[in-house]
Amino acid sequence: MDPKELDQIIEYLKQEYIGESTGHDWYHLDRVRKQALRIARGEHVSSTYIIELASLLHDVPDEKFVEEEEGKKKLDQILSNLSLNDSDKALLKSIVYSISYKGGHESELTTIEAKIVRDADRLDAIGAIGIARTFAYGGRKGRSMYNPDFQVRKEMTLEEYRNGDSSSVHHFHEKLLKLKDLMCTETGRTLAIERHDFMLRFLEQFNKEWTGQE
Repeated sequence: MDPKELDQIIEYLKQEYIGESTGHDWYHLDRVRKQALRIARGEHVSSTYIIELASLLHDVPDEKFVEEEEGKKKLDQILSNLSLNDSDKALLKSIVYSISYKGGHESELTTIEAKIVRDADRLDAIGAIGIARTFAYGGRKGRSMYNPDFQVRKEMTLEEYRNGDSSSVHHFHEKLLKLKDLMCTETGRTLAIERHDFMLRFLEQFNKEWTGQE
């Protein structure tokens, strides 16, 4: 891939996402890109240009933020300006459309590239950054920080996952604490352990302060 094309993608994404307030901003995209490259090294994957591009573009058609058809058109428009062959474009799109959690209704991955990008995206959803992003997203969507009257939802449709009653703290139990065991690569699993443990410590302290036991 022409390095100038990557620079153009980065500049476009900075302009498009720099002020985003749900935790899906430019800095999230850049962190996912860097983590994906780190995982690729750990998995001895040397061809990383599709991994890098997919990491940067994975939120472009995300249905949480854009209508499905609009998101597809937006991604297709970006790809039309890149010097990728049809096979590479198909691989990139398959990664972008398959890494979302969707309340546990996730796609089965068949390529190492998709596994790497999914793991990188999920690493950014856990740990200290994941905690901050969870409360940023919840606040933007009008969810309470915590509501003890809510129950942790075990089984959900995608619609329930997106729009049902929940709180930011419940989201840890409904998704975030599950991600460590859903990592697709050995490198991803190793990197997830410290972040997972940090979330457990945070929730323990949160509960102490909430109940006045600290």
